[in-house]
Amino acid sequence: MSPARSARFADDPDTTCDSAIAHYFDPETILRAGIKRLFRYPFNAMGSPCDLQLYATSGEAARRVADLVVAEVQRLEARYSRYREDSLLSAINRVAATGGGIVVDEETQGLLNYADTCHRQSNGLFDITSGVLRRAWRFQQGRLPDRSRIEALLDKVGWSRLRWEPPRLEFLVPGMEIDFGGVVKEYAVDRVAALCWEAGVGHGLVNLGGDIKIIGPHPDGSPWRIGIRHPRRQGELIRTLDLRHGGVASSGDYERCVVVDGVRYGHVLNPKTGWPVRHLASVSVVGELCVVAGSASTIAMLKEEEGPAWLAGLGLPHFWVDTRGDTGGSLAAPP
Repeated sequence: MSPARSARFADDPDTTCDSAIAHYFDPETILRAGIKRLFRYPFNAMGSPCDLQLYATSGEAARRVADLVVAEVQRLEARYSRYREDSLLSAINRVAATGGGIVVDEETQGLLNYADTCHRQSNGLFDITSGVLRRAWRFQQGRLPDRSRIEALLDKVGWSRLRWEPPRLEFLVPGMEIDFGGVVKEYAVDRVAALCWEAGVGHGLVNLGGDIKIIGPHPDGSPWRIGIRHPRRQGELIRTLDLRHGGVASSGDYERCVVVDGVRYGHVLNPKTGWPVRHLASVSVVGELCVVAGSASTIAMLKEEEGPAWLAGLGLPHFWVDTRGDTGGSLAAPP
């Protein structure tokens, strides 16, 4: 659910990719009315362009909050990045490589408990051990992996192949690994939104690579405009949402993919087969928590043909596009 975006205040929402954000306002009118000013802080983290927009009485006050936000995102990245040898996740995966157990802290326990819940509610499709399949799927190479390579890796995939008895995580099969990529960025969005509230910010939003949490509406009560990226037309939006609260996240087959013989193979991999899902091109979900929206959108992608019905039963506002270009979901009809 992590793309590039551009900003513009014009006749349509800004930033492109999983989501886009914009609001039409007149800064001079805001200042004359004595309302807090809007400050914007772009930064990079977790392999994605990020953006914090908040209303504050001064640039100094806004910067203090922005520094808190960036520091918290960097803290979580340092703990859970699979690209850093000194991260907690890398330490866990070094244990996983040889088989064995490790005791984890309370925050990591919370993430593992949530991953366990998602695994159960998705009938095993949401599986944080499936990252090992990246060893076979090298999308930048422009070709499909050998089936034998995938089959060999599937022996090291499966939440049921490890033992989770908090606070101890034990890997029963050597060569496994876990990856919080489907959880931690959305968790970070919720965390930093809460930090903003604690710091007295009541109006703004956080955008970490397309995963978004509304801190609060604009001071006049108007919503933020969130654009949903078209999964097949680069730079175009397929839907625009008006949100005053909650989080929104998207999952799709368009970020990392390979096209072979006219068939698109995306990066959302079924942990039971080792192959990319092929039914839905994009799913966006709105929820009070961004982490819930993110996992719901991913599970819907993994459920393929059953995804739309599963989303409808979940009851969260959602929008989907399938690989034929058909759309649906509770947010499909224009407001």
